[in-house]
Amino acid sequence: MQKHKLGQSDMLVSAYCLGTMTFGSQTDEADAHRQLDMARDFGINFLDAAEMYPVNPVSVETAGETEAIIGRWIAKAKPADLVVATKIAGAGSIVVKDGAPITPARLREAVENSLRRLQVDCLDIYQLHWPNRGSYHFRKSWAYDPSDQNRAETIAHMREILICAQKLIAQGKIRHIALSNETAWGLSTWLHLAQTEGLPRVLSVQNEYSLLCRYFDLDMAEACANENIPLLAYSPLAAGILTGKYAGNVTPEDSRRARSPDLGGRITGRVFEAVSGYLAVAHEFGLDPVHMAVEWTRARPVTTLPIIGATTSAQLAHLLAGEGTVLPPEALAAIDRLNRAMPMVF
Repeated sequence: MQKHKLGQSDMLVSAYCLGTMTFGSQTDEADAHRQLDMARDFGINFLDAAEMYPVNPVSVETAGETEAIIGRWIAKAKPADLVVATKIAGAGSIVVKDGAPITPARLREAVENSLRRLQVDCLDIYQLHWPNRGSYHFRKSWAYDPSDQNRAETIAHMREILICAQKLIAQGKIRHIALSNETAWGLSTWLHLAQTEGLPRVLSVQNEYSLLCRYFDLDMAEACANENIPLLAYSPLAAGILTGKYAGNVTPEDSRRARSPDLGGRITGRVFEAVSGYLAVAHEFGLDPVHMAVEWTRARPVTTLPIIGATTSAQLAHLLAGEGTVLPPEALAAIDRLNRAMPMVF
C-alpha cells in the first residue's frame, strides 16, 4: 500500500489506519496479533488505539489491555516504520479516576502508561479523545448547547495542554499532539494558540465519518482543508451498519450489536431505509458495499484516512480486498442524491 506524508509532519503513513478498539474484548490476543500481521504484510504501518480500549464494553478492569496487546506484538514482530497513534480519555470517562478532566498532570501520567503498555519509546501521535468542554459527537448533536462554555477557561486549558505537549515532545515521549471528536471552533482555537504563542501545532483530527454520519462535511471540512489537517475517519462502516448485516433490524450472534443493541445510538427508525438505499447503489454499480463505504471516505475533497477495524481477521481480509476500488462518478452522484434525501439518520 502506498504511503504518503501525514499533514504537516514528516511521517509516511498508509492510506488505511488499523483500528484496534476490540482487541481484548471481542477480539482475543491471538487474532489481534493475526490482524496486526495481516495489516503489516499488506503495507499498513499506521495503528490507532486509546487508553480506554477495548470497548464493547468499556470497563475499568480492561482499560489499557488493547495497548498491552499491541505492545506484546510490537515486542515480538519489531515492525519497521510503524506509526502509533493513541489517546487520553476525556472528562467523565469511567476509566479515569473520579472522571477527572484532562490536565497536564493527567496527560503526563497517561503518556507514561501508554508508552509502557505499547512498549515503545515515543508515541507518534497523541490524541485528546474528546474535549473537556464536551462536544456534539456521540449522538449529542440533537441537544447540543455550547452556551454554558467558559471561553477563558477553555483557552487557558488549551494553552496549558500545548505547553505540556511541548515539553513531552522535547523529551522525546510524543512526536505530535492531535485531536479527536472536535469542532471547527475548537480546532481553530488550538491552531491559533499554537501559531501565536509558538506552541506545538495539532497534527490531525479524528472524528466519526461515514456515508451515514457527515457532520464533518461543512465547517470542519473547510477548516481542515485550509489548515492542512487530515481527518482520521473512525467508524467508516457506521459500526458495521453499512455492511448490511443488520438490514431488516436483525442482530447476528457475536456481532457488535449483540453487545450494544442500539450501536451507540446509531439504530434509529430511519437508519435501515438509508442503508437499503446505499446497498442498492452498491448493487447497481457492481460494488461491494463494504468497499464502497470505505473507499468513499478516501474519495472526499479533504484528505481523509479511514480507520478500518475488524472483530475477526476474516473481516479484516474482506476490508483489505477492497483497497483500490474506484467509485465511478455516477455512483458518487447517486450517493449524494441519497444523502440529500435522507441526511442525519442518527
